[in-house]
Amino acid sequence: MVTGKEKMMKTTAIEKALKESRFFKDFEETTIAKIADIGQLVKLEAGENVFQQGDFGQHIHIIVNGHVSLERKTDLGKRTGSVVIDMLGKGRFLGCWSTLLGEAHILMSSATCQTDTQTVALKGEDIRRIMSEDTAIGYVILERLCHLLRERIQAAYGALERI
Repeated sequence: MVTGKEKMMKTTAIEKALKESRFFKDFEETTIAKIADIGQLVKLEAGENVFQQGDFGQHIHIIVNGHVSLERKTDLGKRTGSVVIDMLGKGRFLGCWSTLLGEAHILMSSATCQTDTQTVALKGEDIRRIMSEDTAIGYVILERLCHLLRERIQAAYGALERI
């Protein structure tokens, strides 16, 4: 059974991680608290996957500590290969952000821990609910997602050039 003190410590750790993240920085305390309330701390070991390409995605993750490689496997007919799209560290955002749009989504890359890693996992549908309840927050989140999408597309194109 989780005590009130344990829940408060967990929430405080999640709030701190959100405040230090590139994605949620500058959000108001009340918004951070709302988002922290739906978060879960996840501990992963080096070599473990945060998620795998082809899986159904439901969560986004903020890296609390550790390093994660974002990788895409490709099938080129008789040859298969993979390319690292990006290396992500503390404060970075990854996962199935498209679940915020209320649609099912198959993950297009894998995220593998390069070191022991801890993330804050947020279920997309829970964030979507917060965004719907407060459209001002929703607007800021969507705006930041647009910047993130641009960043990931640039990283993917850069990775393709290395093939």
